[in-house]
Amino acid sequence: QVQLVESGGGLVQPGGSLRLSCATSGNDFSFNVMGWYRQAPGKQRELVATIDSGGSTAYVASVKGRFTISRDNAKNTLYLQMNSLNPEDTAVYYCNAMKVEVGGTSVYWGKGTLVTVSS
Repeated sequence: QVQLVESGGGLVQPGGSLRLSCATSGNDFSFNVMGWYRQAPGKQRELVATIDSGGSTAYVASVKGRFTISRDNAKNTLYLQMNSLNPEDTAVYYCNAMKVEVGGTSVYWGKGTLVTVSS
């Protein structure tokens, strides 16, 4: 059973930075796509950034140029470097991983880590 565990959230002032990590259990990190989602209070969960097995990345417009997603296959860990944070980035951030196999597609979620941007 794959488990994803996020860490690195916390309280940060506007303009500050945080790096989120998502550690995966087991030795299999061969996910086709991994990503970060977020859910702000009273809002729907939204996709923030994705990275595929080849290293190609994509971002939602609101974080382009400020956030960077990366994966360390040797450490089985996904990262999200967040710079120039503003209060609108306040949300619970979730790690997501998807694996396409012969029998179907498996999707995994972490439990989330809270990021609060406030002065």
